[in-house]
Amino acid sequence: MNTETDRPGGAVRRAQPLLMAAAVYFCMVFFVGALLGPLRVLWLEPFAGPTLAVLVEAPLLILAMSFAASWAPAWARFEGGSLSFLAMGILALVLQQVADLAVGFGLRGMTFDSQIRYFATPPGWIYALCLVVFALMPMLAHWRRRARARRAQPEPPRGGTAP
Repeated sequence: MNTETDRPGGAVRRAQPLLMAAAVYFCMVFFVGALLGPLRVLWLEPFAGPTLAVLVEAPLLILAMSFAASWAPAWARFEGGSLSFLAMGILALVLQQVADLAVGFGLRGMTFDSQIRYFATPPGWIYALCLVVFALMPMLAHWRRRARARRAQPEPPRGGTAP
């Protein structure tokens, strides 16, 4: 029996690093999106059009995702395998979608239908791709960390004769 999870609140304590990492990852990327979004909508879209404006914003968001996906788990002391980091990304995506709907309803006066229809447009396709990257980035960052750690380990000496 695992006494850690058998106690009341034990499972929550074990899940806390995952929840914290997902929340911090979401907050960091959402903050960058909250800074870039108004610039894109108010300044770039009128001159370049919505598709080009989203194309300009997307790499900046992906850069923020990459940084946050590396930093948030370390800060939350979250460890695990690839599926754990995928779970982190999916939880963060749920938070992001709830926040995105709230901003759409509250600040932009959009309906749920209009938000769904946005995905049928070229800017919506780019946005959908960014959402997939957002969900996968913690797992991709985990793979990068693992690969770097393997490369940093010295290779064991190979068998052979001494000179």
